[in-house]
Amino acid sequence: MKRSSGLHLTGLALLLTIAAPPFISPLAQADTYGSERRQDRRGDRYDARDNRQGGREEARDLKQECLDGDDSRMDCRQDKRGTKQDTRQESREIRRDD
Repeated sequence: MKRSSGLHLTGLALLLTIAAPPFISPLAQADTYGSERRQDRRGDRYDARDNRQGGREEARDLKQECLDGDDSRMDCRQDKRGTKQDTRQESREIRRDD
């Protein structure tokens, strides 16, 4: 092989190495869609978690108000439990609503 054709082949290989990534990148776009879906699910989990934490605080406050109002501990416990269960259900709905 002549020296000039060897240089041409080397130049062609270098050109293909530099020019190939733009043609290959659309194939890698599938990862982007998956990461977007994961990010959406992650956001839903965070929203549901924040909702549950807010419900816990609300239930604690409700129970304390109930105890301060001279209601029985059992009634106060049931009120707190009901509030937390309602909050859990709301959190499930947040996660299901996509």
